[in-house]
Amino acid sequence: MSLRSRTAGAVLALAVPFALAEVPAGAAPVPDVDPFVWTDLTPTYTATADYRYEPFAITDGYTRTDACDAQAGQGGAGHHYVRSADVGSLDPAEPAGLLYETDTGGNRALIAVEWIVPAGTGSTAPTLFGQTFQGPTTVPGVMGAVYTLHAWIWKDNPSGLFARWNPTVKCP
Repeated sequence: MSLRSRTAGAVLALAVPFALAEVPAGAAPVPDVDPFVWTDLTPTYTATADYRYEPFAITDGYTRTDACDAQAGQGGAGHHYVRSADVGSLDPAEPAGLLYETDTGGNRALIAVEWIVPAGTGSTAPTLFGQTFQGPTTVPGVMGAVYTLHAWIWKDNPSGLFARWNPTVKCP
């Protein structure tokens, strides 16, 4: 093997991990998040892409709660849609919640996904993507206290990819 071939192979071996970790267009890098998390979120993008058209979420078993979650001074989380069968799932491709924002025309736009895990007595908050879930808290459409983890994969969040609230989300 020539020196040129070995050099090309070494450059390729070093470049591949960086190419795989590339942040999607329009997404701001978040300093507190490992850049490789975007690769880990690929199954989430794939599994929820169709739900950008809100009726598909309803057809696939997500229940529209019509509650728009907001926190004074923090921003909002949007309208919750919950699929009960996925509550408790830590599978990146099966978030139990979808978060939508209503645009000026009255249409709902998918802005984030949410994993929801029951907070049993003495249970500790789970982790996913290297992030510890927030809570215990309550979620519209889910009975009892839960731990949650948001991923703002469909709308940029200046507070961070996994922040609970997005200051740019407003509830009507």
